[in-house]
Amino acid sequence: MVVVVATATGHRWVLTQTDSGCDVTTSNLKLRDGEADNADTILEDRVLVARICWYYFKEGQTQEAISQRLNMTRKRVNRILGLARESGFVQITITDPAGQRTKLEAELAARYGLMQAIVVPTPMSDPDVRSFLGAAAANYVAEQLPADGSIGITWGGTINAAAQNLRPRQGQNTKVVLLCGGLAESAPINPYDNAAMIARALGARCYYLTAPMFVDDAAFRDLIVDSEPVRSVLAMVPSLDMALLSAIDLSEQSKVLEYNVISRKTWTSLRTAGAVGDICGHYLDRNGKRVDHPLSRRTINPPWDHIHRIKHRVLAAGGLQKVAIIRAALLAGLCHVLVTDEAAAEKLLID
Repeated sequence: MVVVVATATGHRWVLTQTDSGCDVTTSNLKLRDGEADNADTILEDRVLVARICWYYFKEGQTQEAISQRLNMTRKRVNRILGLARESGFVQITITDPAGQRTKLEAELAARYGLMQAIVVPTPMSDPDVRSFLGAAAANYVAEQLPADGSIGITWGGTINAAAQNLRPRQGQNTKVVLLCGGLAESAPINPYDNAAMIARALGARCYYLTAPMFVDDAAFRDLIVDSEPVRSVLAMVPSLDMALLSAIDLSEQSKVLEYNVISRKTWTSLRTAGAVGDICGHYLDRNGKRVDHPLSRRTINPPWDHIHRIKHRVLAAGGLQKVAIIRAALLAGLCHVLVTDEAAAEKLLID
């Protein structure tokens, strides 16, 4: 049986046992008249059936796209979906968001001392991971941010996905505060664009750090941080009601390389220094300790202790390439709530 559970804080899927011990047989899966294939032949691989159902019912993929991906005919995909619907192999359930907690969520919360963990499915491609995480994070923010509250945000594709999924609402004194400097290029990861999108959705006023993400030297950085426009925004950080944080990894697939946020030379030196990524411009090693690197001293960002003083910190990050920096952030006590995907959650619980 495939159970697709939809909640206000995300989505998850599991394979559950049938009365016959998770055995799919012709006794409860009948072919339509005139179909030549045997049900045992079509449905002998229960995991394959589950995968087809997930792609179709949850990810919204077409039967043609599924057939191409799995190297089978569209007619065969259609037959499997029909059998799955008729037999009860697929069940769609809407549940109370305060109800079910998956085993992974409970284990993550207990292991890392979290207030809550939200685990979403791991889809087939990385962009979909960000989409799922963003949707779950947006739902959480919509539920938990006070009506006239204040929220700080960082940057990245997951934050962009959250911005796109936020339910519009009207606030009188809601504030959105950008926790990093900006980038010159308008892209899905751009901090300014994402902050503006979130502010529009929340009916909020937006406060930017009107400075680049990095500057040329530490002395210039200190001058900028001490300037009135930047200093006044940074002063808001410790009293924020919430922060929606992203984790920036230093893998070969990192967006910092793809978008030329940092040079490969800098990327290499960060890794050599032991960094596995950064949270809000603070580079961490695998144990959650801050890494002293020249780039850190040139970064426009809030002080470490100011981030820790934000009342409600949510980290939305997933994908196997981000596991090291997610774990580092958890060990550093940077978040109260983690939104991640199933594959990353499992890795976080291994060591």
